[in-house]
Amino acid sequence: MRARATVGASVVVAAALTAASFALIGLLETNLLRNAENDARQQAESVAALAATGNLGRVRPLAPGVEFLQVVAADGTVLFSSPRPLDGPGPVRAAPDLLTPAPQRPGLRLHTWKDRPFGREQRVRVAQVVVDTPDGIVTVYAGASLRVADAADDTTTAALAIGVPLLLATVALVTWRVTGRALRPVEEIRAEVAAISDRDLHRRVPVPATRDEVARLAQTMNTTLDRLEASGIRQRRFIADASHELRSPITVLRTQLEVAMAVRDPDLWPELIGGALQDVERLQHLAADLLLLARIDAAQPVPTVPLDLTGLVRDVVAARAGDRVRVGTSLTGGVRVTGNELWLTRIVTNLLDNAQRFAQERVDVVLSTAAGADGMPVAVLEIVDDGPGIPPAERERVFERFTRLDDARSRDQGGAGLGLAIARDLAAHHGGSVTAEPHPGGARLVVRLPSPPPAPPPTGRRGARAGGRGTDATAEQGGTDGTPE
Repeated sequence: MRARATVGASVVVAAALTAASFALIGLLETNLLRNAENDARQQAESVAALAATGNLGRVRPLAPGVEFLQVVAADGTVLFSSPRPLDGPGPVRAAPDLLTPAPQRPGLRLHTWKDRPFGREQRVRVAQVVVDTPDGIVTVYAGASLRVADAADDTTTAALAIGVPLLLATVALVTWRVTGRALRPVEEIRAEVAAISDRDLHRRVPVPATRDEVARLAQTMNTTLDRLEASGIRQRRFIADASHELRSPITVLRTQLEVAMAVRDPDLWPELIGGALQDVERLQHLAADLLLLARIDAAQPVPTVPLDLTGLVRDVVAARAGDRVRVGTSLTGGVRVTGNELWLTRIVTNLLDNAQRFAQERVDVVLSTAAGADGMPVAVLEIVDDGPGIPPAERERVFERFTRLDDARSRDQGGAGLGLAIARDLAAHHGGSVTAEPHPGGARLVVRLPSPPPAPPPTGRRGARAGGRGTDATAEQGGTDGTPE
């Protein structure tokens, strides 16, 4: 990149300098040539004016810049010559393209030819004026030397021939140095990132104080490293918590099996085997939850279809008929979402398990629609219980994995502490959220899911039942995986 930037800048500057050099030389030569032309023309016209009035003897000395002056009659006779004539006494013969003898019509012509005075060649700009005098037609020749123009051209060309390469080399050097200095932080960032392994994610790349794109790149890289470090910490904590949760039922199960092996009384075996089966069931639930969390973390795609959320919630509640805690419903009909039916059912199940576990007498489920922050419709599912509630300081922590509050330290009552975490992750997978919000006399969990615009209800069994607000459906407390609150 450094070499490409240097070569590109050098090529562009070289092309610009070459074009500017030719333009400068051309403008300089044109200007000097115009000056010499004006000097020769003015000298020739002034002498021609004197010759036209018969005052040729009153010719003044040559003007500065005029090299020679000659007045020649129509028959070639030299009527006047400057002290340094172009070819010595006689008619002008150094330029064969001039008219000899002189033309018969008065007028002005400009010529450039090369003279050889004092044995060296130079260019001369000649003004030829034909004028009618009392003695007949004469031709006035006035020549201005172009040695100044030639010298200026030579000097300018030599200066450009030396200066342009030096300037080009300077541009290349400066570009090389500036590009290298600009890319040095990038190389430092690359070297630091290359040295970071999975065991030292705490390291960060240096952020330059330039506040430019490279600085923003370094900040973005550090933000990415922050997320990687947080993900690594969360993964290690999850593994440690999962290991701890798995170790307890496995230890209890092993103890029960060892006791069963040691006790020879067949009457005790059903009780021991029953306890072992309970621990095996708990292990199955815990393993299923861990696999689900791993699948969610991997962001594996799942099939989604338009669903009648009203019917889904009603089915989940109806399946809990006869539970210890009554579940009352107030469901708005026709609430539809797009998602995976199994995962949405798991969200409602986990929240109901959690609410029934801590409710005293009643759990209320309310489903409605509202406008989201962007103005789009949102399905709002509220699950309220009359239990001890959630302290304000714990309303976020209850959604962390393996979290149990003080009122539910018992694994038998509080589960593994994964229910609410799974519910929130599944809702986030559907573009929604699960929050714990204030409620007097209990806990209130609110699920918000994007809802598509209203559409005609489907013709299936669930859609046929989704046309009104349910008011019954009671259930008792049950479930195995809610996070204690």
